[in-house]
Parts: sequence; structure tokens; C-alpha cells
Amino acid sequence: MTGILYVVATPIGNLDDISARAIQVLGRVARIAAEDTRHSARLLQHLGINTHLVAVHDHNEAGKTQHLISQLLAGDDLALISDAGTPLISDPGYRLVAAAHEAKIQVVPVVGACAAIAALSAAGLPSDRFSFEGFLSAKTTARQGQLQALVHETRTLIFYEAPHRILECVQDMRAIFGEQRRVVLARELTKTFETIKQMTLAELCDFVEADTNQQRGEIVLVVEGAPADSALAAQQEVDNLLLKLLKYLPVKASAQLAAELTGHKKNALYDRALVLQQGE
Repeated sequence: MTGILYVVATPIGNLDDISARAIQVLGRVARIAAEDTRHSARLLQHLGINTHLVAVHDHNEAGKTQHLISQLLAGDDLALISDAGTPLISDPGYRLVAAAHEAKIQVVPVVGACAAIAALSAAGLPSDRFSFEGFLSAKTTARQGQLQALVHETRTLIFYEAPHRILECVQDMRAIFGEQRRVVLARELTKTFETIKQMTLAELCDFVEADTNQQRGEIVLVVEGAPADSALAAQQEVDNLLLKLLKYLPVKASAQLAAELTGHKKNALYDRALVLQQGE
């Protein structure tokens, strides 16, 4: 019998948010793969758990994966945890989980806290459709390009951001999304200085700039999606561009050039160009 890989959510702040099932699993597996063993050791000590910890992080996951898969194939149950929240959500673990599936090893989620979902649930913005974008680029030009590509996205957008970049990030959002786009700052969720505030991007820029305390801790930004008519107008612009290019170029070349001009994905533009060509 092969072992089971448990993907275990841990608290994002308040230690009481860990589930009874998570405690049970962490206490009985052969070992726990943790993003930072020193950080996770404090949690396990609080829970009275002595399970052996193994470090699995961005820099060593590729090298550690096969060894852990071998242990699972030998019959050991393992648990994967991150520093906080649900593993793989802007955290390491993808390679290990993917390799477990490839090796026909059972993967079991043990659900719990997730900062992105916690923020969305308290944001007061549409939650029926949303897009989790994780961390934006640390480089200004790349970050602005990422935001520009999302300017017509109608789904609610969820971002993580580092405290030392939060002011620059919201300033870029204001410039690209517009001053009146609604946004929720969700900071230090479940912790002592939890902050959840909904306002416009213009107001958020002023708020963060005026209060340096808002430039500390773990931060989630939940941003209102673009109006539906904005997305329709953007699609029409892309269609018009493709139709002009298709007069002079093959479908593949039209999609390639349109991707370079708009920043949209080439494959999606190729598919759209085929539709437009057939409709002519």
C-alpha cells in the first residue's frame, strides 16, 4: 500500500483557526513537509505535535520531490503545509502534488484558512466570479503591464502584496484602473491588528500614504472588476484590429502581431481570428 499525501491548511494568524482534523493528521503522519521548518516548529509546539519536519521550499522543492515520492511509495503518509494558510496558494508544493498524481499516490486536502478567500468573503464585492492573481511583479514596468492586461477584466480581482510595495502597487492600480474603482484592503487577517476597509482606489492611496501602519504585515487587495460595457468595448477593439490584420496577413501572423500590440495571449487571439475569418 502506498502512503497518502495530505495537503493541510494551517492558520493565517489566529491559531484557533486550525481544524481538529488538521491536528489529527499532523500528529499521525510519518513526516511533515514544511515551507519553513523553524516557523512551522512553533505551530507544532503550540499543538503538542512532535512529527518530524522536512523543509520543502521554492529553492529545494525540485530536488526533494523524488525523495518524498519514494517515501510515499514505500507506504509513509506525509503532510504538506505552508507557512500559513492553504498550501500552493502563492506557496511551494505544486511539484510535489503533481508528482504524487503522476505516481498514482492519493492526494487528500485537509481544508482550512486561506487569506484570499477570507478577504473575498468579507470584501462586500461580487464573489460569484473572481480571479486570483497572486503577487504582482516587484518591478514597476512589469507590474504596470500586468495591471494593464487586467484593466477590462470584469471578474473581481484578488492580489497579494508585500508591505514594502503596497503604496507603489495601489498607486499603479489607481493610474491604470481609475480613481473610482472600488477596492478592499484586507491586512493582517485574523490577527490583532486586522484591517478590512472598502474604499475607492483614490481613497486607498491617501489612506496608505497617510498611515504607515497600513504598510506593514500580510496584505490582500480585493479589486472590483471592470464594468461589463468596458469589457465589450475592449473586445470590439481587439476584433477590429484582427479584422484589419486579416485583410493582409494569415491567421497565425495576425494573431502574433495583435498579441504584440495588445499584450493579450496569442493563442486566444488565434482562436478569435479563426472565428472572425469564418464569419466574414
